[in-house]
Amino acid sequence: MFQIRIHGRGGQGVVTGAEMLSIAGFMEGRHAQAFPSFGSERTGAPVVAFCRIDDREIRLREPIQDPDCLILQDPTLPRVVDVFSGLQPNGYLLVNTNKSFDDLNLRALVDKLPAGHAVTVPATELALKHVRRPAPNAALLGAFAALTGLVHFDSVLRAIQQTFPGKVGEANGAAAQDAYDLVIQESAAKV
Repeated sequence: MFQIRIHGRGGQGVVTGAEMLSIAGFMEGRHAQAFPSFGSERTGAPVVAFCRIDDREIRLREPIQDPDCLILQDPTLPRVVDVFSGLQPNGYLLVNTNKSFDDLNLRALVDKLPAGHAVTVPATELALKHVRRPAPNAALLGAFAALTGLVHFDSVLRAIQQTFPGKVGEANGAAAQDAYDLVIQESAAKV
């Protein structure tokens, strides 16, 4: 079972991102679940959502304490929440920012992960460019597909377009494609 924990703030599409990721898993014939955990339910408040994907039926229902992948939609959250707790030693880290891990003071954490398992992506900038809203969730799902290989990009794209039909889905799909391409290019440059 592969477990993903997504941290962000209300209004960034954290819950919808987890749901779209589970839909992408379903589209590939897997079992998947997505669910949120809310504190203060207001725009800007910290929000956590969870997604599990497996080839077998998933019976667990509790929050994910030890994620295989951590997606951080807001890089300011580590100042107020311990978002990195439980990240598996061989896990993946995806951070929405145009800054480096050194700039974020995350180098020590990243150096503990296997090479190629951590990446930053300017997902909010990509969302603003394509969707004209600071909702980085779709872009981060494109980056997730490139980083982990857990789901194919085509499945992510279909899940986005199913969730957001029409022009909004096309715009979110374009943001996801750009993020996917950035991660693929970064991986190729490191080889």
